[in-house]
Amino acid sequence: MNRRDLIKIGATVATAPAYAQQATAFTPKFFDAHQNETVIVLSELIIPTTDTPGGKAARVNEWMDKLFSDGRVEERSRIVEGLGSLDGISLKKHSTPFIKCSKEQQISILTDLDKSNNAFFRQAKALISRIYYATSVGYQELNKGGRVPKTTGCHHPQHA
Repeated sequence: MNRRDLIKIGATVATAPAYAQQATAFTPKFFDAHQNETVIVLSELIIPTTDTPGGKAARVNEWMDKLFSDGRVEERSRIVEGLGSLDGISLKKHSTPFIKCSKEQQISILTDLDKSNNAFFRQAKALISRIYYATSVGYQELNKGGRVPKTTGCHHPQHA
């Protein structure tokens, strides 16, 4: 991924806080229903719900769909092939598509991909993380416990 792609991702998700609060039904433009569901499962496995919302609650799949619906043909092909490879691995190991596997089976597949330094999984983790932390849900996770200052301005009275 080059610098221009990263800027495009940043611009795409810059409006995430306002968008993430809308409760509208989502119909993917790029992903088919199965691919969309795979992205939802994948994003929740990479950033699971704990004491804070995970990838599913942040609606990472919607942002990925938007990104790829406007993306370059090569990027589109890579994501579709990568999602298909998850199903291929899952079918080979467990005789069922990735989204139909148990959570333990899904984690096992992803762990193996991580250990093998799989390019698709490495890119998926990076993209899901960047999108997640650009949403209001992700920002609130970053700011849990007030870690992000309210302002970066000077606090000296003479400079106020």
